[in-house]
Amino acid sequence: MKGRAVITGADGGMGFEITKAVAQAGYEVVMLCLDQAAGEKRKEQAVRETGCTQISVRQVDLSRMASVEAVVQTLLQENVPIALLMNNAGTMCTHFEQTPDGLERTVAVNYVAPYLLTRRLLPLMHAGSRVVCMVSCTYAIGRLTPEFFTRGKKGAFWRIPIYSNTKLALWLFVRELAERVRERGITVNASDPGIVSTGIIRMDMWFDPLTDIFFRPFIRTPKQGAATAVHLLVDELPDGTTGQMFASCHQRKLAPKYLAHPQMKPLWDETEAFLGQRGILF
Repeated sequence: MKGRAVITGADGGMGFEITKAVAQAGYEVVMLCLDQAAGEKRKEQAVRETGCTQISVRQVDLSRMASVEAVVQTLLQENVPIALLMNNAGTMCTHFEQTPDGLERTVAVNYVAPYLLTRRLLPLMHAGSRVVCMVSCTYAIGRLTPEFFTRGKKGAFWRIPIYSNTKLALWLFVRELAERVRERGITVNASDPGIVSTGIIRMDMWFDPLTDIFFRPFIRTPKQGAATAVHLLVDELPDGTTGQMFASCHQRKLAPKYLAHPQMKPLWDETEAFLGQRGILF
């Protein structure tokens, strides 16, 4: 085995494809899944299709930081070095829901959970370890206001801008973390899967059946959407490839403001402070 890989949302469409690809590349895979039973079924399928038996399932609710902490403690106690961490899980809530931590739920799952999970697991990483975060082209319309953590956005609830805000926040985390762990030889990059046929694009509207008929056949399959993340996880990359965003397996050229965003360091500190106020300290 080449080492341990931890993958969030591993029972979902892209997460499952990433799980299989990483297992086939010779890694032990820890599938972090919201539903234990669904994860076990996916695990059995992955074992059948890849022949790799070094796959396990751990239940975690990424909307609850206590659940993230619990799975982190299990992994830390096992003390198995982590070669790959894939922050794949994501959601786009259809209505406002505040978590027990006081977070808007999309913000909790898409940004705060990967921030917490990654930072907590850094002691298990080493030179050569790779962190990959699943972002989205919608980062470009993201706007981070003081209401970000508790409401997702300023004003009335609207799922698309809140989702976009979380992806901008996750991208800023990638950039900041990449610099902080560069000297340790850990790389941190972002994968944009494009528009993928998964449950996240369901709008819960009367036209959803029409969308499935006329729209889904022309967008990427989960396997196609997962390809860039797989590339960043297991393929040989040029030296120094860290803090970058990739799409269609190629590095994306970004506007200067997204490479040196003024909210990058403040957001890191604000997130740490928010968690610290709730008893989660680093």
